[in-house]
Formats: sequence, structure tokens, C-alpha cells
Amino acid sequence: MINSLRAPLSSSFQIFGFDIYYYGIILALAILAGVFAAHKIYKKFYGENGLFFIYDYSAYLILAGIIGARFYYCVVNLPYYIHHPLEVFYIRQGGLSVHGMIIFGIAALYALARYKKVSFLKLADVYLCASLLAQSIGRWGNFFNNEAFGYPSNIFCKLYIPIAYRPEEFINYEYFHPAFLYESLLDLLGFFIILSLFKPLSKKSGLVGCTYLVIYSTIRIFVESFRIDSALNISGFPIAQIVSLLLLLTGICGFIVLNKK
Repeated sequence: MINSLRAPLSSSFQIFGFDIYYYGIILALAILAGVFAAHKIYKKFYGENGLFFIYDYSAYLILAGIIGARFYYCVVNLPYYIHHPLEVFYIRQGGLSVHGMIIFGIAALYALARYKKVSFLKLADVYLCASLLAQSIGRWGNFFNNEAFGYPSNIFCKLYIPIAYRPEEFINYEYFHPAFLYESLLDLLGFFIILSLFKPLSKKSGLVGCTYLVIYSTIRIFVESFRIDSALNISGFPIAQIVSLLLLLTGICGFIVLNKK
């Protein structure tokens, strides 16, 4: 018999009458895992000097990442939010983007590193490596929200999507590619690859971060080829693939520039 993935009928439970969403729990666990990994990575490869930054400033980076993830999501869904402007703040309804988190998180890290007069490239290496672990865990939030799935499929790990969440053109299909699972597993693999290469790459600050951009962007371009729920398409290409391609090129250019130096 073919197995399948199936999210719970309810995506939340209540504590004292307040809805607690599984999506939020997964994201919280992902963030904690990311910060914990960043701490361990920094301590292992750079020692205690500068470790204060991970303790003291991760909260600011998390906040910037959440704001960026929401801002990016609203921008790519602009036609809807133009007519429903107040819903921009309804973050409990869902709607976060990894690309927004990456862009705003890096920008906030750069500003904080300049302010504290510490190495931005070194910290970027640490946080971006740890980010892949967090992203791998965070993708499971999509499972509980019945989102981030691909075309209809009957593979062994097919994903059941309730009829209310199916695109109209696929309304008669029950099972789909678990695109979220593909990305989760590939992110985890990417994390271990970067971690195994961290020591030689860290001899030149910034190379680990460039490796992250290349690996994650490649993963996202691949996974997006399965997905059917892209927020925005430009000339037939999902915006996520376009942005991923730009980040991929940024990572490659970073390699070239840093190696020339």
C-alpha cells in the first residue's frame, strides 16, 4: 500500500481560549535551533572571542527577519494587500517568505556588525550556515498549513491536500508532490555540507556565506519547479526562482571577488 503524508485536520489548539498554531510552534523551534547552531558553530571555529554577539543580538536579527519575511510576502501579493491594507499586520493568518528573511536579516546583520565594529563577513558565515538548519525545520510549518505542495503525484511519500486548499484546476486530485519535504531534506543536507566545509572555507571570511547563497538558491530553483502555488509569476517564471537566481549569481560573484582579494 502506498503511504502518504497528511496534516492534522486542525492546524491549531487552544490554551485558555487562545489559538496556538502548529505553524508558529514549528517556526519558534526553527528559530531556536538556528540560534543554538550559530552559537555552537561560532564557538567551535572562532572560540569565545566575539561570542557575545550571538547572545546579545540574535533577537534583533530574528525581528528583522520576520519583518522582512512578511514585507516580501506582501509585496509579491501586492494586488491583494492594496485592497486589504490592514491585513498586512495580520501575521497570524500566515504569509512569510524565506527570501525576505534572508535579505532583511543580512541587512540587519551588516548594520549591527558595523555598529559593534565586528566582522560582518565572519558573522554572516556563521548565521547563514545555521540558517539552513532553521529553514529545514521551518519548512514543516508548511505541512501543517497544507501549503508548499507540487503537482499531482502518486509517489510513495505523496501529500494529501484537503479540497479547500487545492487549486481550482486540480480540484479533483487528492495527492500532490510534497515540495516542502523536498526542500526540508535538501536544506538539511546543505547544512551538513557547509558545516563539513566550514573550516577550510572560513580561512577567508565570506566564502561560507557565498556557499550558502549558491547551495540554497540551487535548492530553491529546483524545488520551485515542482510547486504550483507560487505567489507571483513573471513571464511564466515563479518570482522565487528569479530571486533565487539573483542570489545564486551574488554568491558566485562573491566567490570571485573574495578569491581575487
